[in-house]
Amino acid sequence: MPAAFLETERLVLRRFTEADVDDLADLNSDPAVLRFLTGGRPVPRAEVRGGLLPRILADYERVAGRGTWVAEERSTGGFLGWVELRAPERGTAAEAELGYRLRASAWGRGYATEAARALVDKAFTETQLHRVWAETMAVNKASRRVLEKVGLRFVRTFWVDWTDPIDGAEHGEVEYEMVRDDWLRTDGNGGHGA
Repeated sequence: MPAAFLETERLVLRRFTEADVDDLADLNSDPAVLRFLTGGRPVPRAEVRGGLLPRILADYERVAGRGTWVAEERSTGGFLGWVELRAPERGTAAEAELGYRLRASAWGRGYATEAARALVDKAFTETQLHRVWAETMAVNKASRRVLEKVGLRFVRTFWVDWTDPIDGAEHGEVEYEMVRDDWLRTDGNGGHGA
């Protein structure tokens, strides 16, 4: 088993390996998981194996401390999904995009909040990041709640000109952020206590 990148009370976050292709393909085939991403259309296994997983693996070397990590349940070692601090394609090296995708069976149990909070805190304690941001569909209330619980604040609603829009796209996308100064103004732990 690969070494942990980060451990929380209930989770182990570790690097992906090529051996994770089955779990990643399974996650990306669940219509419920992909509802706000592809309208529920599954990502073909060949695309996961030949495109998504190689991108995840390459990102570990692109920018230190950033990437996408497997989220495993600490007590069982079971695959729950992933969480990421991704170096943005747009923006600066002083910021990272927060993201997460969990199996439907893991929803509503606080895992996304726990993992995302740990990454935000790690970002501001161990890197020179100035800003952590995230985007989701405006209608994705569950994801928005996670971002708010983590301490990110709403920045804006915006619209993207999608070539193949999914249900809810007409309400736009939302952006949330936390900047280092806001994180430091809390108790130095993102407002979450020690």
